[in-house]
Amino acid sequence: MGFLEWLMPPSIFNVHQTRLLENGQGAQLEPDFRPALLVVDMQEDFCPPNGTLAVTGGRSITPLINTLLSSPLFVLRVATKDWHPPNHISLASNHNHTSSSPSPCCPDSSGEAAVPFLSTTTVHNPHNPSESYTTRLWPSHCIADTPGASLIPELDVSKIDQILEKGTNPLVEMYSAFYDPFNSPRVSDSGLAHMLREAKVTHVYVVGLAADYCVWSTAMDAYNEGFETVVVEEATKPVDKDGWRKCKEALVGEPGVKVVKWDGEEVKRLFPEGVVTTSVGAGNDEEEVEKEEAEKI
Repeated sequence: MGFLEWLMPPSIFNVHQTRLLENGQGAQLEPDFRPALLVVDMQEDFCPPNGTLAVTGGRSITPLINTLLSSPLFVLRVATKDWHPPNHISLASNHNHTSSSPSPCCPDSSGEAAVPFLSTTTVHNPHNPSESYTTRLWPSHCIADTPGASLIPELDVSKIDQILEKGTNPLVEMYSAFYDPFNSPRVSDSGLAHMLREAKVTHVYVVGLAADYCVWSTAMDAYNEGFETVVVEEATKPVDKDGWRKCKEALVGEPGVKVVKWDGEEVKRLFPEGVVTTSVGAGNDEEEVEKEEAEKI
């Protein structure tokens, strides 16, 4: 079976762009250090000022991510995109119907209008209804082939090796870049773990949006797949600060996961000739302005 065939059918997970690695890319000073960078969901709908599910400060982390992309040590740089069909089960708008005319993705809707951020729904494994999980419902976002699903133009996509589209199956959510939450059986396996192993990756750095959802899920799955995992805290932003604190506690409780600061050794390790000076939080977003005002008081 060829590698692209292994990546699963396009209806589940799409390989949107592939750039072959040059032989010299990721030249290693440390033979046992072959890092990959996962840039999670840096899309218009997740960023101010116009995103339908804008994360406060989401756009401001782009300079840091671009700096990381410039590291010569990464053997693979992957960006992900939420790429939802309009009838995706996680969208609140698909639960605003009466029980007499259910949506194909949401047959158990009660008929009451769902409220984005506040309402939840139970998602059942389409291959095993006894397996289920509860998910938060969101505003319509990152609908395939819409401007909101585009990567933001500030992101330096010229340095990205692959762009992967996730969340394409309307019946299940897929926060993680690896696979959906189901196990018996799994519904949507991206093939990302296989891709990383093919590149002989040892360490996975995770950045992007949002910290308490897709970044957290991706980092946990990277660890569960056996990779040393690093989340660069300044290069991610959460939907909920309290939720991120809980997620961070779960991450740092695992022996193979680190949540690190920009000036820490794990970032310096990527730049043997010295890290490029970059303004943390550049972007003048609302959160940074509020922080500056608070410090003046």
